[in-house]
Amino acid sequence: MYSNFKEQAIEYVRQAVQEDNGGNYAKAFPLYMNALEYFKTHLKYEKNPKIKEAITQKFTEYLRRAEEIRAVLDEGGSGPGSNGGDAAVIAKPKTKPKDGEDGGEDPEQSKLRAGLNSAIVREKPNVKWNDVAGLESAKQALQEAVILPVKFPQFFTGKRRPWRAFLLYGPPGTGKSYLAKAVATEAESTFFSVSSSDLVSKWMGESEKLVSNLFEMARESAPSIIFVDEIDSLCGQRGEGNESEASRRIKTELLVQMQGVGHNDDKVLVLAATNTPYALDQAIRRRFDKRIYIPLPDLKARQHMFKVHLGDTPHNLSESDFEDLAHKTEGFSGSDVSVCVKDVLFEPVRKTQDAAFFTQTSNGTWIPCGPKQRGAEQTTMQELAAKGLASQIIPPPITKTDFDKVLARQRPTVSKSDLEVHNRFTKEFGEEG
Repeated sequence: MYSNFKEQAIEYVRQAVQEDNGGNYAKAFPLYMNALEYFKTHLKYEKNPKIKEAITQKFTEYLRRAEEIRAVLDEGGSGPGSNGGDAAVIAKPKTKPKDGEDGGEDPEQSKLRAGLNSAIVREKPNVKWNDVAGLESAKQALQEAVILPVKFPQFFTGKRRPWRAFLLYGPPGTGKSYLAKAVATEAESTFFSVSSSDLVSKWMGESEKLVSNLFEMARESAPSIIFVDEIDSLCGQRGEGNESEASRRIKTELLVQMQGVGHNDDKVLVLAATNTPYALDQAIRRRFDKRIYIPLPDLKARQHMFKVHLGDTPHNLSESDFEDLAHKTEGFSGSDVSVCVKDVLFEPVRKTQDAAFFTQTSNGTWIPCGPKQRGAEQTTMQELAAKGLASQIIPPPITKTDFDKVLARQRPTVSKSDLEVHNRFTKEFGEEG
């Protein structure tokens, strides 16, 4: 019985295409919509996966065409003969559901590429190599892969080839994505930053086309870098019970593209990051010729991070204070240090809000102070603001006590069991960053 739905859908499509080719968009639109309803009903009953895929692709095609026609109708066009006069001037939409399209660029490919355009990082993130604390061997390896081939192509002759695929793995918050931002800033290459949401489509067969087009665009704009964050969400172990057909196909396409069969991929680097390296499919893992562990920051790195995150914010911390903070934050990730500093940055603001005494400085600004400080006046931030002095109230500099107060309530977010997992993976498959 359900074959009647497909036959009815095909008949509606035939009529819709006929009206469409004649420019009668007002008549074509409801015919396309009727066809889509019948196709939708048929898909509920169809069991053959290949037939389902073919119908889904056609459904997508007709839906896109119907949306284009609706946009034209919304703008006031309805096709020839609608008002008894000349044909309405309507730009022919790019997609045509009938066979025998003209020789222009594939409209479906144009749509896929338009979606991927947003993945291109056009503005440099302004994160320099020096901003990344520690990770010297990881930075060196990435420089070998990213900077040298572009600036010194003569180095890569004979059998010497640049690295083509990097996997950065480690606990959350250790700076994997931050390192990728430094690569985007320092590299003179087109940088594609993609996540699973950019490559997974609800339409059957479209996800692998997105992967294929991504690599094709990277080859066209080489030298280029494709950064895939949280690659484990795309490339988990094959054969798992919850793995879908779409997931398997994405992984297969990614494997084919990373293999680079039939393409010159010397100027395309794949950079990926994951917090769970064991969750990666083994075949995908083997495609990464460099697998670098990004560990928790060491003492010197944490000391550097505190300085970087404070930046030019007024403070009175000495070098020994920064060293002491580094000692107190053993086991903290880079993200933990960043959160700590963000919290500390608000301590002077909180002091200013709660202050009951202020003193006026020589340049006319007001800062909170103690009741016994010379020149102290009993007033509040709100009272000063009411006198029109809001713009002259300045928070005090950050002190070591502010850090001690925040650290007393903050704990590291990476557990020992997490570290053991990554250390084991490093011994089996990786290398230290």
